[in-house]
Amino acid sequence: MSEILLTLALLYAQITLGLAACIACLCVLRGPRAQDRVLGLDSLYVIAMLLFLVTGMRSGSLFFFEAALVIGALGFVTTVAMAKFLLRGEVIE
Repeated sequence: MSEILLTLALLYAQITLGLAACIACLCVLRGPRAQDRVLGLDSLYVIAMLLFLVTGMRSGSLFFFEAALVIGALGFVTTVAMAKFLLRGEVIE
């Protein structure tokens, strides 16, 4: 019984994270300002990382956990670079 419940919970999490990713994509595409688009992209990488984690839990493969770690690290660096670009107009001084 607990395996069925866990499988259904992970399936529900994947579906809701997929819908959240679609909404974040809309925010990136339709954001009126550049700051809104950066915020949408930031939430999109967090959602993608969570989707990889849930998929890894469902499949039992370690590859998805490593990919989620890479997405998290690259997403953080990308967000910092975009915020610095929006604040100063340049990334490298």
